[in-house]
Amino acid sequence: MEVQTELARNFLGSILQPGAPTFDEVRRIHNGLVDRRPAVIARCRGIADIVDAVLYAQATGLEICVRGGGHNVAGRAVVDNGLMIDLSLMKGVHVNAAARTAIVEGGVTWRELNRETQLHGLATTGGVIGSTGVAGLTLGGGLGWLMPKYGMALDNLISVDLVLADGSVVKASADANPDLFWALRGGGGNFGVAASFEFRLHSVGPVVFGGIVAFPFHEARQVLRGFRDLAENASDDLMLVAGLTTAPDGSGTPIVAIVSCHIGSPEDAEIVGRQIRSFGTVAVDALGPIPYVDLNGMLDAGFPSGAFNYWKSTFLPRLDDDAVEALVIAYE
Repeated sequence: MEVQTELARNFLGSILQPGAPTFDEVRRIHNGLVDRRPAVIARCRGIADIVDAVLYAQATGLEICVRGGGHNVAGRAVVDNGLMIDLSLMKGVHVNAAARTAIVEGGVTWRELNRETQLHGLATTGGVIGSTGVAGLTLGGGLGWLMPKYGMALDNLISVDLVLADGSVVKASADANPDLFWALRGGGGNFGVAASFEFRLHSVGPVVFGGIVAFPFHEARQVLRGFRDLAENASDDLMLVAGLTTAPDGSGTPIVAIVSCHIGSPEDAEIVGRQIRSFGTVAVDALGPIPYVDLNGMLDAGFPSGAFNYWKSTFLPRLDDDAVEALVIAYE
């Protein structure tokens, strides 16, 4: 299929089709289990490129997918025989330190955003893996280390600049197109192509208290109960995650790990650290003062690009003893 001459002539980014030298590299996403081949990849440099790509898809009947960071485990960033609108070249970040806001383009990752905001001692909720795209995570909700105190990523969203299916460009906020703004916060990419986002920022870091403490798997029950009890009574300064996983040395040894971030006073953080270590026999202790930008990349090695991922999830009203037992048995 030949890309329309008009699109190719005006497009400031690059247009790739199968056979192009970088086509296979660009079409691949984080989850190696997803292997799809779009008919065209439009690597956009700005909103005008996005508009042209949307109108081209409309004229040709191609199904659209949108790639920001390409981290969605279900592979929504790529589709067979369609048009991938790739925003990964759109890396603009503008921080207004006085207003505590940031305007972020659709191809920015959380590592990139955190580096810019932390220059001013600011941050917003978003992501625990640095290479995750800001756009997709935010539109789907946006878990992160600051969530207990400042809400999810979408709770910190001020506005979105969006290209609709007819090629029109609109702003969605509490005041402009409020129904669309409501839908975008959790509705994913179902309402248009999000070109940029404006976020509310908060005073965080540059150093927080966080990291990993790991325990032998045979202590998993008591560790998970300790995790539950601490989480249920914790202040909003503390974010906790528990995981049944394998030792990072590659031995395959099962362990239970507690990952945490505390953004309150150093004195309160040290108390929390002692509580976490008291859950069991500490096998790995990497908990302490850490730059916020480093904390956000701490788990990256455990989620390498190209690894095969298949996820399922559920929600529990409480991590009671029966749930703890079921988790441990399932992992054994």
